[in-house]
Amino acid sequence: MSEEVLAILMMWTFIFIYSIFGSIDFGAGFWAMIYNNHRTMAGRIANRFLSPTWEITNTFLVLLVVAFVGFFPKGAYTLGTVMLVPVSLILFLLAIRSAFMVFSYSVQGYRRTMFIISGISGLLIPSLLIAVLPISQGGFISVDGDTQSLLLGKLFTSPTLYLYVLFGLTSELYLSSLFLADYARVSNREEAYRLYRSNAILLGPLTLLSALFTLLFMPPESRWLIDNLMDQKIWFILSLLAFLVAYASIWWPKQNRPGIGRPRFTLLATVFQYGLASIGYGLAHLPYIVFPELTIYEAFTAKETFYSLMIMYIVGLAILAPGFYIFWRLFLKDKRYLQQD
Repeated sequence: MSEEVLAILMMWTFIFIYSIFGSIDFGAGFWAMIYNNHRTMAGRIANRFLSPTWEITNTFLVLLVVAFVGFFPKGAYTLGTVMLVPVSLILFLLAIRSAFMVFSYSVQGYRRTMFIISGISGLLIPSLLIAVLPISQGGFISVDGDTQSLLLGKLFTSPTLYLYVLFGLTSELYLSSLFLADYARVSNREEAYRLYRSNAILLGPLTLLSALFTLLFMPPESRWLIDNLMDQKIWFILSLLAFLVAYASIWWPKQNRPGIGRPRFTLLATVFQYGLASIGYGLAHLPYIVFPELTIYEAFTAKETFYSLMIMYIVGLAILAPGFYIFWRLFLKDKRYLQQD
């Protein structure tokens, strides 16, 4: 395996991890806003998860950005140039969201405002982030000598952008519903579990349909990607089978437990499903970072820098891993925290 492929594999792993954690994090913010003061305590369940975890999600975002700039500096320059406005908006929304997350718990008067900002930004930030995918497929960047610019008019009038946004939002809300259903059940909040379970039942087919429509209505400039996706169709067939198993498990009975459904298995099977689809999409997108301007080989850093960064990431992740484990034990497993009133 070449250094370029190894680097993009690490990058794609970070993207996948952040997409899953980010979907649950931003989706929980949206549900906390929708179900604030709901009689089922569904909003409190979402906020209980959200309170300690948003910093962890931002950690993976930092790891992702640093890896992209370090491994593929030319790619970072290209996307950073053409996506200056969307990236600036993302950073602004993240800063506002983080500020209210920090101060709302010490200043009670801002808690309601925090729910609103967290919920709205939980929809806007993923919508801006997923815009990278249609842009990277080609047709939306104008090149004039050394100057690259984003064709905003063409982008905002393209149905592909809005289908990607729809797929991103339905995926976010579906994953977060599954996670919060499991979180509510572990917290012994059966009414909140049933509410999130019903959301997942509705959102599952919508997510699948939005993914299919996104593929069907790709623009002519993305013909190369469609052909490559057909070559990788085995991954998407396996992903579809995983989705059917995961979705069916929402109705599986569980012994010694009231109600139906196995939210933990459903969530893990759904993450596995997204992992299979992510492998297929990533392989189909290679070797391009932005079609047809930039490949991973053209954007790659010096080999000396690559090995230095690899060592840094191995050491850094070895240091962070115990912290992630302690966090999991304290906030996602300890029933004294989960079942508090």
